[in-house]
Amino acid sequence: MKRFMILLMLMTGLSSQILEKQNKLLWDGTDWDNIQKQVNRDPEMTFRIKSSYLSGVLDGRLYYYLKAWGEAQAFADSLYGDRVDYMTRRETIRQLDRFYEDPLMDYVPVVSAVIIVHMQAEQVPKRVVDRYVEETKRWINQLTLDMESRGMHELLKEKQEKHIKRN
Repeated sequence: MKRFMILLMLMTGLSSQILEKQNKLLWDGTDWDNIQKQVNRDPEMTFRIKSSYLSGVLDGRLYYYLKAWGEAQAFADSLYGDRVDYMTRRETIRQLDRFYEDPLMDYVPVVSAVIIVHMQAEQVPKRVVDRYVEETKRWINQLTLDMESRGMHELLKEKQEKHIKRN
């Protein structure tokens, strides 16, 4: 019970720090690396928090896949067709740690990095993985620029209005 309370407090502290960051939509390599620092390099707590975060990412991904699948099965399958369950949770965390050792990858969202490390583990051709990395960097850079120029509130409002018009 004591460990659960400590984990809960740490996760609350981490999430409040993330919310404090202006114009931050997604966790990236800097957030991933900060977990270990926040728990004083305790390997068990680091694993628990990273594992919990990955569970949330995968649950959210499954939720949106099923939601899209209910509307258009072929579209959902094409959008969420990449496998992200090829490795164990521990191995995924190890590969994400390795991925974020490269400072050029720090701003790649963890959601994308999960896909990238699974592509690498499945031995997807390097050119395909590299293209995915470049496209990820392109869209996150564009999103960041849009947020800086128009603001996060305005971008989310536009997205919501587009969604309402379609439905």
